[in-house]
Amino acid sequence: MFKKGISVWVFSSLTFISLLHLIEAISVLLFNNKIQLLQLYPLIGEKLQATPSTVYLLASAIATVTFWGITCAIAFDNPVEAFLNKILSDAKTQTAVESQLIEQKSEILDVMSDTMESNNDILAQVADTVYNVRTEVKEIQPIKETVEKIKTELNSLRKEVKRFEEKDGFQNICPTCAKPLQPDFKICPYCGQNIKLLTEKIVSVKDYR
Repeated sequence: MFKKGISVWVFSSLTFISLLHLIEAISVLLFNNKIQLLQLYPLIGEKLQATPSTVYLLASAIATVTFWGITCAIAFDNPVEAFLNKILSDAKTQTAVESQLIEQKSEILDVMSDTMESNNDILAQVADTVYNVRTEVKEIQPIKETVEKIKTELNSLRKEVKRFEEKDGFQNICPTCAKPLQPDFKICPYCGQNIKLLTEKIVSVKDYR
């Protein structure tokens, strides 16, 4: 900014001096006045006074326009504005790139969303299955307890039968399976043999002998 200020000050001063020469050249050309400003330049002042009025007017006009144009170019060249414009341009470019990347990845996001929805459906089905299994287990639990109770009762009954057998004893033996039988048994509870009929046959055989 300091260099820019110095440049604007220098070229604006040259523009002002050139404008003064232009005004003097116009007065010399119109009113036949003498050239006085050129005397201010050392060493070459006398030679410049011999310059024709038309050449003096043209040269001063060109110098004025040139220095004025340079001053305006330097003054209106705002580095802050250029920096901001560059930042905005970079931001627009970056935004365009990011939007393009988002569009490219939108399909991946859609696939991920579909996958999550399908996984949610599967999890819901699994939850329903687990709930049904738990319900069935709860329903089976009383049956299991009943079976265990029956087993316990059967074991107790077997023990009672064994005690009864040990206490009373058996007088008869099944001729077919050789299992001990009560005297009043007509059919063997083990093999299903008709004890009475078999006994009658054995007796008849003995009589035959």
